[in-house]
Parts: sequence; C-alpha cells; structure tokens
Amino acid sequence: MHRISALRLAFALCMITTAVNLQAPLYAALATRDGVGVGATTLAFACYVLGVLPVLLALSGLAERLGQRALIVFALLLCLVATTLTLVAPGLLSLGIARFLMGIGTALTSAVAPAYMLEFFAGEDTRRPTTWVTASTALGFGLGAAFTSLFVLHSPSLTPPSLGWYLGAATLALLLVLSLKDEAPRRDLGGILRLPAYPPGAFGYGLAILTAWATVGLVIAILPSALARHGLSGWAGFATFGICSCGVLFQPLARRLSPRVATRVGLLILPLAYALIAWGAVQGRLSAVLIGTVVASSACYGFVYLGGLSGVLEVAGEDKSRASAGYFLMAYLGFSLPVIATGALIDALGHALALTLFGAAVLASSLIAAWSLQGPRSRGDQGERVLASRSE
Repeated sequence: MHRISALRLAFALCMITTAVNLQAPLYAALATRDGVGVGATTLAFACYVLGVLPVLLALSGLAERLGQRALIVFALLLCLVATTLTLVAPGLLSLGIARFLMGIGTALTSAVAPAYMLEFFAGEDTRRPTTWVTASTALGFGLGAAFTSLFVLHSPSLTPPSLGWYLGAATLALLLVLSLKDEAPRRDLGGILRLPAYPPGAFGYGLAILTAWATVGLVIAILPSALARHGLSGWAGFATFGICSCGVLFQPLARRLSPRVATRVGLLILPLAYALIAWGAVQGRLSAVLIGTVVASSACYGFVYLGGLSGVLEVAGEDKSRASAGYFLMAYLGFSLPVIATGALIDALGHALALTLFGAAVLASSLIAAWSLQGPRSRGDQGERVLASRSE
C-alpha cells in the first residue's frame, strides 16, 4: 500500500515539473513573435524564480500548518492554471505570468516532497525516498520539453497539442493525490513565516546544486536562441530533455556512493560537459549538443542532485523541510541569476563570448564547491557505508 501511495506522489511530482518546461521549445518563436531579444526571453524565463523565492525564503512552515498533501494539490492547480494561460494567450507576457505561477507550485513541492515521500519509506535508508523524488522530478523537467518538441518538429505552432495533453494528465494526477493519506502531525512552530535552514555541512551541497542548475537554466532558456542561428531551434526540447531527465539513468550509481563523493563526481563532470554543449551550440553541431546535455545531466540530475539532497537531509536533523527549502533556494538562485546575466551578455557581446564567460564561471564554482566538500567523512557518510555493507 505504501508503495502505491509513493507511486501516486511520484506521478504528481512528475506532472508538476513537467509543466515547468513544457513551453521551452517555444521560447525562440515567442521572442520572434514579440520582436524581442534573448535578454527579454531570459527575463520571462526567470519569472519562475520570482515565484519560487518567496515560498522558499519565508513560507517553509506551511507544511506544518496546512499539511503536505494540501501543498501538492495546490501546486498541481497552479500548474493547470499556468498551462491553460499559455494555451489561450501565447506570448512572452503570458509565459512570464505562467512561469511565476509554476514557480510557486514548484517551490511548495520542493519544500515538502522529500519529507512527504519519506513517510512512505519509514525506517529505510533515506536515499530510497530521495531517489523517488529526484527521479520523478528530473523526468518531469525534461519530459514536457521533449513532448512539445515532437509536435513542433512536425507542425510548428505556438500552441502545440502537448499543452492540451498535459492538462489531461495533470488532472489525473490531481485526482490521485486527493486520495493520499497525510499522517504528518500538524504543528505550530511559530507560524508559517520560517526562513530556510543551512545546517553545518550543507553549504558545499548548496553551491554544487547552484552551479549545476545554472547550467540547466542556460540550456533551457538560452540554447534555443543559439540553435536557432543554425536552423535547429526545433531540437531545443530534446536538449532540455537530455539535460533534465537523462540524469535519472545515473542515479542508481550515485546511490552507491556517499553524498559527498557523488556530489564531487558530478562537479568533475559538469565543466567538461558544458564545454561540449557550448562548442556544439556555437558551431551548430547538434550531435555535440545532445551528447553534451546527456553527460551534463549525469552531473546535474544524477550525482549532484541526488548526492546533494541526500547529504542535506542527513545533516538536517528533525527540520528537514527547512533544510530542503535552503537547498532548493540555492538551486533556484543558480537557475535564474546567471541565466539572466548571460542573456544580457549575449545581446551585448554575442553567443560565443558570453557562453565562454559562463563556462569559466561554471569551472570556478565547481572547484570551490568540490573544495568545500573536503574534510573528514561525516557521520552520515559513515552510516551510509554501514548500510551499503549490510545490503551486500
């Protein structure tokens, strides 16, 4: 019964994140329609983070007051409204509003999903529920973009059928979540206004996910314009799928490593993968872009995402919701601010130089994050090795 409940929750999480990048292959076409440049597109893209930040900064106490299921239901409703808006009124303005609503929904999900999934795996290694959360959300982040690209390649449109299909699937997810149990006790811990927490040992994981998701944000928001210069914008959704969802394939390997080691492996891979993506985008080599996104996904949504979230949950103690909020706050800061800056640089300096500067920042940040994760193994790492030895 608990596994069925976990599957229902995983499906809902997948549908919430599917909505986020459903319109990603349309960015270049929407910008052309509205007569604006890459900078304006990145601003519309970053409206997502304007919805994320207030929730993660101050409202992580909502789960204790309203319940975990209620937040997942509200997130699904927001995604349904946002997708409907882009279907009936396509444009960068409606895209920005929709992404703001999706940001609120995703932030609510990010803050509550790990702890909620943990209830269905009580007494087990924390990496199992973490894997369910990271796998379902990572799959969703890329699935929507790839689904839209399939229709756009066949028949270009600002309102492809993928939007309507999503509304049906998300409605089904909403019905499944409504029947889930939510047995977490309601607590009043000083109101809903609670700041995210950064327990000792969490900073390195936070900087790692910031760097990884900055790369993901660049591929989603900026790569379509680079590919459009070579007549390849229709493939942008598959690049988004590659960098978001293919990392799921590497999560079983990441689970076998301690959070510290998994995160540092991802930080080693990321700069090399980004270099391949940037070279392919500038030269118009689609194969290099697609291969690079898959390799980058192994870092972003395989080793860094799973390793970092597992590491944060293990050092969080009892306050896992606030620690999750802190982790995802850094992730979404990376997802937005570097992307906006790079979009402005592209309008001023061109794609080649701007992408090179972004790559230098990725390399520097990866080195700093890897260095901050050095030191004696934590008790969580030692505990993981004990569990691994018992399972063998």
